[in-house]
Amino acid sequence: MSIASMARQGSETAASQRLSAARLAVRLVNVLALALLTIIVTEWLARGTLIDVSDYLLSPSRPGMIAVFVLFLLFIAADALLGRAYQSALILVPLAILPAFLSMQKQQYLSDPLYPSDMLFGRQIGELLPVMFAARPFAALGLLFGVVAVLGLLGYLLVLGRRHFPVLTASQKLVRLTVALPLIGGFLSLMDPNSFSYIRDRLNIVPMMWDQQENYRHNGFLLAFAFNVPMANVQAPQGYGADVIADIAPERLPATFFGGRNADVIMVMSESLWDPTRLSNATLSPDPMPTIRATSSGNLFSPEFGGMTANVEFEALTGFSNAFLPYGSIPYQQYVRRPLPSLATFFASKGYTTRAFHPFQSWFWNRSNVYQSLGFQSFMSEENMPVMDKRGQFASDDALTKEIIRTADQTKEPFFFFAVTLQGHGPYEKNRYAKNTIDIQSAALSPENHDSLSTYAQGVREADSSLKALMDWAKKRRRETIIVLFGDHLPPLGNVYTETGYMPDVVATRKASVPVMKREHETPLVVWSSKRGVQKDLGSVSPSQLPYYVVRLAGYRHAFYTGVLGRLHERYAVVDRHQLIERNDRAHPDWATSGAPIDPLIRDYRYLQHDQMFGEGYGTERFFPEQAERVAQPNS
Repeated sequence: MSIASMARQGSETAASQRLSAARLAVRLVNVLALALLTIIVTEWLARGTLIDVSDYLLSPSRPGMIAVFVLFLLFIAADALLGRAYQSALILVPLAILPAFLSMQKQQYLSDPLYPSDMLFGRQIGELLPVMFAARPFAALGLLFGVVAVLGLLGYLLVLGRRHFPVLTASQKLVRLTVALPLIGGFLSLMDPNSFSYIRDRLNIVPMMWDQQENYRHNGFLLAFAFNVPMANVQAPQGYGADVIADIAPERLPATFFGGRNADVIMVMSESLWDPTRLSNATLSPDPMPTIRATSSGNLFSPEFGGMTANVEFEALTGFSNAFLPYGSIPYQQYVRRPLPSLATFFASKGYTTRAFHPFQSWFWNRSNVYQSLGFQSFMSEENMPVMDKRGQFASDDALTKEIIRTADQTKEPFFFFAVTLQGHGPYEKNRYAKNTIDIQSAALSPENHDSLSTYAQGVREADSSLKALMDWAKKRRRETIIVLFGDHLPPLGNVYTETGYMPDVVATRKASVPVMKREHETPLVVWSSKRGVQKDLGSVSPSQLPYYVVRLAGYRHAFYTGVLGRLHERYAVVDRHQLIERNDRAHPDWATSGAPIDPLIRDYRYLQHDQMFGEGYGTERFFPEQAERVAQPNS
């Protein structure tokens, strides 16, 4: 080979290398641009606006560009595994964009962003789709066709990509994995929100688990979503141990001091029950809830809005508080994995028959498993109930009330019944009822929202009638009957709130002054006895306070329900994750995150809850003796 030929070959090799390097550079720039575009679209969808996206990406005090870089690393690592450049985008981009869109939808209706735990009840959403279809058929059809079209397009692009995207050589794959995987692994090690990370702090990534709205705003959707993944790992509160549990003051009287009156107890959690006459610029006639108003004991301060029924139910049955659990968690889905003490467990220990009622499928909110863990002896659901009359897609309150009465009449022993109604569930379509008997006068409401409110108000009227029927039946019984009725949260009425001026947004706020929080979170509460009448002037109380009233009214004392909760009740009406509200309405905002000393009442309450849900059960014998007996029994 001549010198000229060798020179020419060397020149061609150098040119080929330069070309390969240029192609690599172009591909990496393209992937980086794709990562940037994906983050922009994701944030746009999650926030519902582009206004804050530029600040998120360009501000040195926010981790926007870090999110872009991490997504870039995921792209090139996934490309190496798939074997072709750009192939990963067809998978990762939809996986980023779709949850962001769902988060925006959730924020509109429930005021909270999307959490990883929400993926645990995807089946619930699927089962409610027929209801949504009935309410808005054209929108539902459009959504269905859209989903099918997107899936079809994605499948086509994946096939097309396999044919046309550049194939990566073995060395190209190795380089990508060598660079990307260690960096991704290092980043993942920073994502535990419960531990401090100097590097994470320098990158301005701040996990704000106490304020998820700010968490998602500051860190962006993808990073904040990742921070919430470890929420299943609930850490013990500082100081938790056998010694601190032993130091908690016992009940002033032993649990057996009062033997009770063998009163029957019926608790009814009425779906989305609220007083619509509270609306500004709207007049309802006649009063849709005359019975509830005449027998009102006060209000329930719901920790939720428009949904998340199971979280309110958890508090009402256990006396435990969501305030001590990770923000966005759903105990029924995530944490009730072993036998827990509850009102059902307590009353069963007193010889009561304990039964739960809900006229929907038993798996919904994982109730079938949860009720068993909470000690209910049986659960009557759609699967084993008689066929019930319906209002629209949902079983009527009247039919459920009749089933409760029928079952009670067949039960000889004292009983504790817990029922969750369904009729009041949204959406509030125009033709749910054959006739709406509540006249609504409001110049502020659009025709569509007037119809929604009319449907909702008629549901409240029928819920009120069902309560009256239940009380009328109870008054005729020889044995005392205690009835507790409460709404789980305000209804998702959307623009009804904004058009009437009741709230500035379609969802309630999570942090505000006491008057605003009560306005946006209070639901009706009735605590009534057929022999003792209405328990009046209870004020506005958390669902976790209800076991105190129930056990006390039934004539019992209990180390936790009337002891710990009783002492707590003397000072605090509301225990919320964002603020404590005393009985005189004095608020303690950010009590859990301010760094100020925590009230020993709250501290001990939290210790006992953790002890039972996640801990070693140091306090079971002293505070939940019925639970100790239950756990000790084989096959319990």
